[in-house]
Amino acid sequence: MRLPITAAEIAPRLATGAFILNSGLGKRNADEGTAAGLHGFAAGTYPFLAKVAPATFAKGLSTAEIAIGAALLTPFVPTAVAGAALTGFAGGLLGLYLRTPGMTKPGKSVAPTQDGLPVSKDVWMLGIGLGLLTQAWVSRTK
Repeated sequence: MRLPITAAEIAPRLATGAFILNSGLGKRNADEGTAAGLHGFAAGTYPFLAKVAPATFAKGLSTAEIAIGAALLTPFVPTAVAGAALTGFAGGLLGLYLRTPGMTKPGKSVAPTQDGLPVSKDVWMLGIGLGLLTQAWVSRTK
């Protein structure tokens, strides 16, 4: 039986999957302060999240990260599915970066400030997600 991934996809899926899975596991039992911080940061950018309790938000974020990380690490999950999940997740993170005041340098710049650097680095996950989607599309058109 042939796996639905190529050898070229293994390293990016392992790197991002392990990173995201670890992040999700670390948030699984977030204390009240951590949950409030995560929730405040996200709700400041995505106002609809203000209606969600901080503990519920942290648990949901943890679950989503664990699911995405596991999907990337599981070779039986098709590339298109894993790539779409990663692209959506990374897009949300970059939305936080681009829409939160103080994350980018003044003006129309997308260059990060010191405060924005930890979030701006998530652009690599968007690139990998888009690469996986491209690989799935190219493989399908052959």
